[in-house]
Amino acid sequence: MGIYRCNSCGYLTETADDPIGSSIPCPQCARSNPVYDTTVFIRKVLEKYFALRTAYKGVQAELDNQDAPATTPVPDTRLEGIDLHNTSLLSTDAQHRPIQDWFDAKKISVKVDPRAIDTSGFFDEVALELGRDLDLYKPLLDQIRYAQTRGFTQLNLPLTKRSQKDAQAIAAFCRKLYELSFLGRFTHQKAERNLRLTLQGSPQIRDFFAGAWLEWFVLMEILALSKETSVAFSCARNLSVVFPNEDLHELDLFWLVNAERPVCIECKTGEFRPLISKYSGLRKRLGLSKAQFVLCVAGLPEDQASGLSSMYDITLVSERGLRAHLASMI
Repeated sequence: MGIYRCNSCGYLTETADDPIGSSIPCPQCARSNPVYDTTVFIRKVLEKYFALRTAYKGVQAELDNQDAPATTPVPDTRLEGIDLHNTSLLSTDAQHRPIQDWFDAKKISVKVDPRAIDTSGFFDEVALELGRDLDLYKPLLDQIRYAQTRGFTQLNLPLTKRSQKDAQAIAAFCRKLYELSFLGRFTHQKAERNLRLTLQGSPQIRDFFAGAWLEWFVLMEILALSKETSVAFSCARNLSVVFPNEDLHELDLFWLVNAERPVCIECKTGEFRPLISKYSGLRKRLGLSKAQFVLCVAGLPEDQASGLSSMYDITLVSERGLRAHLASMI
């Protein structure tokens, strides 16, 4: 049994006829939406409900105590009690305001999309799993990207050359991708040790596998570190900036610590070397130090990251070395 919810008009129903992960038109507005696994859908709804209830209690307690005399500085606790993997509470103009003010002070026009850091979907969870075990999942990512660029809708993923442990992990991950509607269909041919995958055609899923997964991974590293340290911060993803001479640039992520220490992070999952000069020039135009402009390259060996950082005036890190560098900026 699956559950169908239209993201446009809110139509909601159970369905036993349509396979989980398939996309069907809404009976009310004709917009296409996926069929979700009922258990997964309800779990996510409950997680969001409890996160919102915790946040509400925190705001109510703050209002009740706002007239109390301040004695010692209170650390920032905006993320306390919030499920980072299931919240839209940061997708507000108020959360982005310090970043807007920072760019305004430099006479740089900036446009942010608050929805770009809404983690109430599943992009963040899948991205973290990919980033934390990239060596295991990289062949799968490469095959999906290749299939997408060629317009293929199906692919086979043989597991014969994989250890039993790795094969089980990859099969479990692909099943999870199917359950979360990142794949249209999933078949595990155990006798042949082969996986048959049907790709989703939605632009959001295509963009995710094409490289947006690394942006989500970096965002969650920022949020986790900010929560652990209780630092005051503002963050944004997918910013558009226009300089006084009308040059337009897109920034992947921007993290502002205590409203005064900015960190700009660009993400690359493919070839990055031709872009080093571009990013070096962008760093200077933003007025950032070398440590404040980070190029995160998926799978970059640590010795190369260190060597390239010493050669150029930007900082290069891998997904493994990102957290340590971000922590040094607090």
